[in-house]
Amino acid sequence: MTRWLTEAVPRGRVAAFRTLIYLFVAADLVVFTPWVRTRVSVPGDLYQPLLIGRLLPLPTPTATLVAVIFWSLLALALLAATGRAPRLLGWAVCALYLEWMIIAMSYGKVDHDRFGLLIALAVLPTAGRARHGDTTRTEAGGWALRVTQIAVICTYFLAAFAKLRFGGLDWLTGSVLARAIIRRGTDLADLIAQVPYLLIVAQFGIVAFELLSPTVFFLPPRWRLAMVGFFYSFHVVTIATITISFAPHLAAMTSFLPLERVRPLIWARRLVGRSPTAPTSTPPDQPPVDARAEASPLGDQVPAVGRPAGP
Repeated sequence: MTRWLTEAVPRGRVAAFRTLIYLFVAADLVVFTPWVRTRVSVPGDLYQPLLIGRLLPLPTPTATLVAVIFWSLLALALLAATGRAPRLLGWAVCALYLEWMIIAMSYGKVDHDRFGLLIALAVLPTAGRARHGDTTRTEAGGWALRVTQIAVICTYFLAAFAKLRFGGLDWLTGSVLARAIIRRGTDLADLIAQVPYLLIVAQFGIVAFELLSPTVFFLPPRWRLAMVGFFYSFHVVTIATITISFAPHLAAMTSFLPLERVRPLIWARRLVGRSPTAPTSTPPDQPPVDARAEASPLGDQVPAVGRPAGP
């Protein structure tokens, strides 16, 4: 079990995952959860902190507190994405983002799609230093990625458990998806809803897929990637039908992918190196030189350039 939990991975994979996660945190602040800043306009009596917020305890959000968290977290996440000071910046980002989420989720709604991301932020500081493109393997980095993977799969499995715990078998045969389509469905969802019993079949399929998600750990690497691809396709369909993105979960799920193969900076340098400037041309009065070597009658390779002219 210990060997599986600490299976070594290339340091380049850890570096790429770290950069992606911290860039997502910065994007989350300005794209996905900027509404958290509006919580300061809500009366403090409506602030009902989560259990962790009651245990610490954390203060009721104020305009100053939220502004300090927002700008500090944005700056530190961008710095952490560079890979510098991984422990210091990593722990700072983890603490600030946790408080950001406590503020966001303490007004009556808790999103389960952020569990994997929070775990990733908690374990990345333990992975140590890692550079993009480094092929040396690290068990500490492997442990960080494995724990994130477990959190991602727990998100699926525990979601199915919650469905059956609170909704019972009625969740499978009820109108859950129908209500979701009425509230926030797209034109594609409206077409799907017209097919008799298809939504019921989809509900059975969702619960089955979530309950079987742990099998991803028992598959060979190629099939594991195929199953992760299925996970992503499931969320593509979810976005296309009921406009729920699960973006934080999708970011954490990249822990399954061989991210060390994704080298955008290297690709960009190669593209820049292939400049469209034309190669040096030969003088107008000289015919173009054939770059291929020509064989002499004796079998020697005599380059075309410099071969004496003659009959």
